[in-house]
Amino acid sequence: MDFRKLDNVSVNCVIFGLGPEGLYVLLQKRTLNMFRKEYPVIDDWVITGERAFTNKTLEESANSIFKSITNLNEFNRVQFHTYGNTSRIKTDKDLLWTKSKGLKAQSMTIAYYFVQPKKNIQLTDDDFKWFPVKALPELGFDHKKIIDDAQEDLKQKIMVEPIIFDLISHKFTLNELQIAFESVLNIEIDNRNFRKKVLKKIYIVPLNETRKGNAKKPSKLYVFSRDVYNKVTEKDLIINI
Repeated sequence: MDFRKLDNVSVNCVIFGLGPEGLYVLLQKRTLNMFRKEYPVIDDWVITGERAFTNKTLEESANSIFKSITNLNEFNRVQFHTYGNTSRIKTDKDLLWTKSKGLKAQSMTIAYYFVQPKKNIQLTDDDFKWFPVKALPELGFDHKKIIDDAQEDLKQKIMVEPIIFDLISHKFTLNELQIAFESVLNIEIDNRNFRKKVLKKIYIVPLNETRKGNAKKPSKLYVFSRDVYNKVTEKDLIINI
């Protein structure tokens, strides 16, 4: 098997997780200390990634990155942008990190994002940590822009594609679905109008089940039927917010 890697092409993955507190992104710790005054100490965070293998497709590389972190076997990925600007690596920290890894200063990154309920991803590596997208730490390279671009693409896609259902449990309440939209779009949605519009969608199927929550009355559960969705001949917005 060919394990060679391309030294100037990488695949980076933005991993979004949705929890009761809102939308989060999973970051990896980046540290390097040369113990010499002329070199900066690196202690920040980056999105996870790896150099592309010569014997793997870009999609296979993205899948292997996600699986190695989450141990999940079922997921959807979205390729949203390619970054190749010559000024991507320009700070002293980024140049030092790149040199320490034997990489070229000018590189190209193909970026993907994955979305999951945050509770589905059990972290076993201390190098990884969840951060709210509204309160990101210091990031290396151009990874703040990559996260912003990924979130903007996600905002567009959840309106016209059923990707929102990857962010919530298979069985969900209407309140959980509303919170998912509000968290990604960073808006407040009128509860009554939202429920009316959701219940008109034939691919959001009510179950004969309820879930107990903080409210006195148990909440009715629903599922998203991809089979029904795929049979809808004229696609409209997922929810007319």
